[in-house]
Amino acid sequence: MSDFKKRTYEVIEVSSIGDASSRAYDVLMTTTVIVGMIPLTLKADNKYTFWIEILTTIIFLIDYIARIYTADYKMGYKSVKAYIAYLFTPLAIFDFLSLVPAIYLFTPVSSTIGLFRLFRIFRVLKLVRYSKTMVVIANVLRKVKKQLMAVLILITLYIFVSAMLIFQLEPDLFTNFFDALYWATISITTIGYGDISPTTSVGRFITMISALVGVAVIALPTGIITAAYMAEISRKKSKYEL
Repeated sequence: MSDFKKRTYEVIEVSSIGDASSRAYDVLMTTTVIVGMIPLTLKADNKYTFWIEILTTIIFLIDYIARIYTADYKMGYKSVKAYIAYLFTPLAIFDFLSLVPAIYLFTPVSSTIGLFRLFRIFRVLKLVRYSKTMVVIANVLRKVKKQLMAVLILITLYIFVSAMLIFQLEPDLFTNFFDALYWATISITTIGYGDISPTTSVGRFITMISALVGVAVIALPTGIITAAYMAEISRKKSKYEL
């Protein structure tokens, strides 16, 4: 049984060189994820999307159960706590959410139940497991999460401050504070839809400053991720050369 569980773990994880079974499983799951997204490209469900949902859900459910079954290998220690801890990992949560869309197939459609179909989008995140490039990117994001969080906090604070300023300077321009937040977000990202435009000189000056700050601040995450990604690639190359 132990050998079977270990082999199951090896198959469902990212394939290693020479492991044809694991490689085939990766291809199967990648194909299933892509096919499972087809219903989101259609306005309404039909008998074909119904069977796509049934088949993909069955495959996802088997995969989910297999990952829980081998959670002790994944977590690195053999204990009931390993299974519980695994259930609360991000990828395990996404795996569970990817099963939710099947609920509406057997429930009378309502505005609330219909929202379950949107949970199909979580299936895209399953692709992270089956692409070595995506695994590298996930590792990079994990390493620089503190820096990215700091930048996110900085951007959020700036958006709120600029929104409060413009909301007080041009109260007639906005119906509520959320509109001011919308304007601040659009300005700092330098998108500039033009649906909300300041009319006073002070308001336009704040818009100019917000756009200039946006060019600098929005570029920070790109630089952080790029530097970390290049460092990760260099580390992997050095590892293989050894």
